[in-house]
Amino acid sequence: MRDLFAGDATRFERFSCAADGLLLDYSKQRITSSAMAELLALADEAGLKDGIAAMLSGEPVNFTENRAALHCAARMFELTPAAARAEIAATRKRLDTFVARVHAGEFVGATGRPIRHVVHLGIGGSDLGPRLLAEAFAPSLPTRLELSFAANVDDTEIRAILDRANPAETLFIVASKSFSTAETLFNARAARAWLAAALGADADLSRHFVAISNNVAAAAAFGIAEDTTFPMPEWIGGRFSVWSAIGLPLMLAFGTEVFDDFLAGGRSMDTHFATAPFAANLPVIAALLGIWNATFLGLDGHAVLPYSHRLRSLPAYLQQLEMESNGKSVDHQGQPVGWQTAPIIFGGPGTVGQHAYHQLFYQGTRKVAFDFVLPICATPSATDRSLFGNALAQSAALMLGRTLDEARTELRARGIDDAEVERLAPHLVCAGNQPSTTLLMPSVTPFTLGQILALYEHKVFVQGWIWGINSFDQYGVELGKNMARDIEAGSDRQRDSSTVGLLAAIDAMTRKAG
Repeated sequence: MRDLFAGDATRFERFSCAADGLLLDYSKQRITSSAMAELLALADEAGLKDGIAAMLSGEPVNFTENRAALHCAARMFELTPAAARAEIAATRKRLDTFVARVHAGEFVGATGRPIRHVVHLGIGGSDLGPRLLAEAFAPSLPTRLELSFAANVDDTEIRAILDRANPAETLFIVASKSFSTAETLFNARAARAWLAAALGADADLSRHFVAISNNVAAAAAFGIAEDTTFPMPEWIGGRFSVWSAIGLPLMLAFGTEVFDDFLAGGRSMDTHFATAPFAANLPVIAALLGIWNATFLGLDGHAVLPYSHRLRSLPAYLQQLEMESNGKSVDHQGQPVGWQTAPIIFGGPGTVGQHAYHQLFYQGTRKVAFDFVLPICATPSATDRSLFGNALAQSAALMLGRTLDEARTELRARGIDDAEVERLAPHLVCAGNQPSTTLLMPSVTPFTLGQILALYEHKVFVQGWIWGINSFDQYGVELGKNMARDIEAGSDRQRDSSTVGLLAAIDAMTRKAG
């Protein structure tokens, strides 16, 4: 890449594109004009234009489960089927009414006190999206209610929330499409027991619960009224669900108008994705670069590095979105694919990572690709300017590296003698040539977050379509869940000697601790 930049003063202009305030710079990717032309030809050969139309029109692109994938309809994108948008609108009307009642103090707890604290109980896609957005919105937007999240079946998380909550003023949202998610129901039962102990066994605990679920009967059996059970369409998968009724905690905490801005950002990216030519289409370009890195260059890792504390949960959100969607190894015919698919997604806030795992990027033996995500505020502070400098320096340094001659020059400039220079110089060498994309976005707002999340969703779809895999099922996850249920139920089915031995050791340690 050093040579590519040295030989082309226009590389940034040729390998960057923009849409509605966002700028995607991919000039630091290991890409040439001819390679990009071939990748665009690959998209055409795969029928991507038809694939996009199929998804938006509601065809069963989730071909294993014979379902549509209409998360764009949850954003009310106009190219999706009118019936799907009408279904979303009907649920949204109910949600708006409920939120207005809570904010007005008309929906109250069992003792007549208004709701002041909302605790969202979900896991996976029912948790990661709302949690990310709440962290991103909270520093700059006024909150109408306190908002907490509990996902872990380890009760340490929910106990910490309950210890500081007032039972009479707390509302729990139980988010489970099937109302059978073990971890979510564990936390919901803990919440119910806590409320009963504090408010009395005769209290109307239904005043402290709402559900986001399609299983109205199971929610009712738990004690949640039908009029406070809000459905999520079957054609929206969990990791794509933040746009749906799963957004209820955000509406309660920040207001329905904030959630509308978030949806508008998603629609903006939908419009760009559906209409922009592939050569200037941000999700398509991002997807093709990911295919280039994973499938052609053999890079196994992809680090997402947001230079914003408000986006600290973005890597975790994208882990599920990308790895659960495209962590597949058979094509639509059920045959093994002959190439690498999704890379391992990881990352964290940029400046924090610089003092931790970035060392491997510079001098380790493994090669990964990077996304630098950098919000740009209108009046940057000294802290903001430091973030800008660090992000740009990291991407440039990873691309350029440091040669042996440069290391020697640096050491000599410190006044080190020649013998010590020769001893130390190899330890200062950084190979460079590490590929990265930098995504500049306006300051973190509901609208810009909507743009970013929709961009990555569309990237995932494009990659799955070209790889020939199904981005919308997750049978591997279900295998692990089923085996966990068997073990918890005491079944001997599919038990290996390691599992048997570990269970015996757990029993022994439990008895000893008791």
